Amino acid sequence: MPGNTFGQQFRLTTFGESHGAALGGVVDGCPAGLLLDLAAVQQELDRRRPGSTSLGTARNEGDRVEFLSGVIDPALVNGVPGPVRDGIVVTLGTPIGFVLRNQDARSGDYDGLKNIYRPGHADLTWELKYGLRDHRGGGRSSARETACRVVGGAIARQLLARQGTVVQAYASRVGQQVLAIPASQLCFDGLWSDPVRCPDASTSARMAALIEQVRSEGDSVGGVVSCLVQNVPSGLGEPVFSKLDADLAGAMLGINAAKGFQIGSGFGAAVMRGSDHNGSMIRANAAGGGPDTSGEPPAVRSSNANSGGTLGGISSGEDIHFSVAFKPPATIALPQRTVDVGMREVTLEAKGRHDPCVVPRAVPIVEAMTCLVLADHLLRQRTARL
Repeated sequence: MPGNTFGQQFRLTTFGESHGAALGGVVDGCPAGLLLDLAAVQQELDRRRPGSTSLGTARNEGDRVEFLSGVIDPALVNGVPGPVRDGIVVTLGTPIGFVLRNQDARSGDYDGLKNIYRPGHADLTWELKYGLRDHRGGGRSSARETACRVVGGAIARQLLARQGTVVQAYASRVGQQVLAIPASQLCFDGLWSDPVRCPDASTSARMAALIEQVRSEGDSVGGVVSCLVQNVPSGLGEPVFSKLDADLAGAMLGINAAKGFQIGSGFGAAVMRGSDHNGSMIRANAAGGGPDTSGEPPAVRSSNANSGGTLGGISSGEDIHFSVAFKPPATIALPQRTVDVGMREVTLEAKGRHDPCVVPRAVPIVEAMTCLVLADHLLRQRTARL
């Protein structure tokens, strides 16, 4: 099957199924000489893994990443500034291969689903396309695959850090509970100790209560993950195809359960007038205002954030801010009407271990896909001009 590789210059290819022996991937195009912090990569996996939040699935995978190629101990090569602390490897510029072994798969939980099409899942469309399917946890269509994206995104993040770029996602909505604080006023300290991944304690408490309520009712609930990207280099993205915002949209809508994307003013732009939406272009120095005495070209900023940090599909150097809407998880404990492979109507009462809301565990996945897009465009930009 095609469609397992993401990116052009910085590329991630993934493999594996939810209940197979292992998942894994190959990162290709990462430049040689990047000092890679393996503990930081593992930390990002820990934020996504099953069991990482009390509000998620009871499946408990360790998700310990094993690197097979593409990195080496800095002590073994010349040209690496030292000393380098333990847990740091250097990239060779060759394909970086890795695996994540499945350890807590309980395939027997899915025995009753072998001949049933689950409402809201890819069971039917997968079988229509391939003529067969792996019913155990959804096979490759399972969100389990996104663990590989987090590894690739963690490597991309460390490449972006050399430019000072910071990517921070967070839960901004669960059901009717909405975070009303503007992104520019949020404090992300302690975000990863919060079970919902919401940067406001009172809003998080309401979100958590709602998730627990729907779980007790055997139901599920959707929500929104927002993402703020700071210190973005200007000039990323292409003016026709491969616009930066279009590639971000494609990356986000490629995440399991994602159903909507908006950047900047988003759908709100539909009810605005140009005189309000455009804002003004403001000349400012690196300090954020006043006459420019640095000798550098003047920075130009918009007076509002309606563009979301891109103009004409190219990054302006301003903060990028976008949101991704996620549907409620399709697997619920309530009875649902469906059909089996013989087209007989049946009632499905699903079993297994599932998230009542994907938002908390989607936060690190949104970050990972954002990092992959930006790293890819950063490397592509190096060929755009002399």
